Amino acid sequence: MDLLNPRIPLGTWISDFLDWFTVAFRWLLDLITFILGGLYDVLYLVFSSPVYWVMIIIFAVIAYFAAGWKVALFTLIGFYVVRALDQWDNTMSTLALVLVAVIVALVISIPLGILAAKVNWVSAVVKPILDFMQSMPALAYLVPAIIMFGIGQVPGAIATVIFALPPGVRLTELAIRQVNTEVVEAGQAFGASPSHILAKIQIPLAMPTIMAGINQVIMLALSMVVLAGMVGAGGLGGAVVGAISALDVPLAVEAGLAVVIVAIFLDRVTAALGNRTPIERARRAASASS
Repeated sequence: MDLLNPRIPLGTWISDFLDWFTVAFRWLLDLITFILGGLYDVLYLVFSSPVYWVMIIIFAVIAYFAAGWKVALFTLIGFYVVRALDQWDNTMSTLALVLVAVIVALVISIPLGILAAKVNWVSAVVKPILDFMQSMPALAYLVPAIIMFGIGQVPGAIATVIFALPPGVRLTELAIRQVNTEVVEAGQAFGASPSHILAKIQIPLAMPTIMAGINQVIMLALSMVVLAGMVGAGGLGGAVVGAISALDVPLAVEAGLAVVIVAIFLDRVTAALGNRTPIERARRAASASS
């Protein structure tokens, strides 16, 4: 290698590694495809099988109990508009894919965030990895996903998980670390085990911040699922990509508006759930009485 004109073939090395990994661990990739593809199929069937107005009522009821009548009214009107724009099936596909990605991201991020809060060396290792994941352009995740999983919903879900996972880990770690040490020490003084302290003291006290992390995971997952339409994930992302390819302004506007409605619904519901945790309600009651 010429030291004055360096050229490190990093991309070639990674490409060769992905080729080797795809062949050597084909069984693992097939298992992941089976699990994520099956979960998507089940959720899409649940969302798309009932008559559209039944699902609208279910979404509105969820919004009412989570965030109140205003969000419920928006949900009724918003999802009716989605149906009127003929984007219902695409929206249900996108919701199913978002839920798949969010479930996987939370299963990984929350335990990892708790572990990082408990073990300093884990935090030191995880932070630069999360920095890399957040700094890498979102579209860059799609290429390795296509190589390993082909075209369809699964590579879109994998890329979405990678893109949406960091805030879940970061905010979970931050939430656990911010719990008052005096409360933890009081639990230890009463003989509580570490697992009991974690489950009964730290996680409940940290829940508002953890819910904020979950909200961020959902929002990032929704934004990435739209980009995942480029790899054949379908849904609203596929509609937007198709509109760009054909310069179809009406389709782009309709699919884009459907994305906005889904984003507002998910954001308001998850944010309201964070405000309904027992600790948050107690804090608001204490503030109101003071």
